[in-house]
Amino acid sequence: MVEVIIVAAGAFIAAALTVPAGFGLSTMLTPFVLAFMPPHEAIAVVAVVHGAHNAAKCWSMWEWIDFSAFKRYGIWLVFGAMTGAGLQNQVSQGPLLVVVGAFLVILPLLTLSERWTGYRIPEANDRVGGFGSGFMGGLSGHQGALRAMFLTRRLPDKMAYAATASVLALCVDLSRIPVYMVFRSEDLISHAQICIILVISAVLGARMGKKWLESLKSDLIHIGVMAGIMASGFYYIYEGLA
Repeated sequence: MVEVIIVAAGAFIAAALTVPAGFGLSTMLTPFVLAFMPPHEAIAVVAVVHGAHNAAKCWSMWEWIDFSAFKRYGIWLVFGAMTGAGLQNQVSQGPLLVVVGAFLVILPLLTLSERWTGYRIPEANDRVGGFGSGFMGGLSGHQGALRAMFLTRRLPDKMAYAATASVLALCVDLSRIPVYMVFRSEDLISHAQICIILVISAVLGARMGKKWLESLKSDLIHIGVMAGIMASGFYYIYEGLA
């Protein structure tokens, strides 16, 4: 019971923190869920929680969504998510953790280097970012960091960025969850109780996160999420090699 309370609290805090950042819920939540189940099952459960979280954000921030950005990314996100979700069931757990961990360590460093150099990713590469984000979301559940590298340059307004990031993430969730339900239906049913608890925590956390987004500067929270992503990446590499 204590473990469930801790995980629920972690889901609430992670859900609130990641509203301003626009990503990071899966990365921050997955280590907690791994305490209850193996990696493949954890990815499927976190996907459901992630989808509920993004749906709540879309509902509360609908007026700020930039649909032009949605059109540039949306279809490529769906293709990437379905491809990654299909392969997720075929990849063994150890290599999956190592690959995801390396990905999560490298991406924040690339994001920081791009801020220092001022390099702007060409808009023609939006489809690459869309497919790559969807693919990593379907494969590992970690979609947001890659998408954020592209999206932050298109949408400097914090509300438009957070709202549009949520609808794009929801596209990935709605594409990959049915695939997980085909391959992992028994796992999802067996973990239904913890899944429901996490969904409620994430939805409540999204409401709190919106208040933070409106009243606080997102830079500090964004840096904190980046640090959490890198720490999780090192943790995944360690677990994958252990």
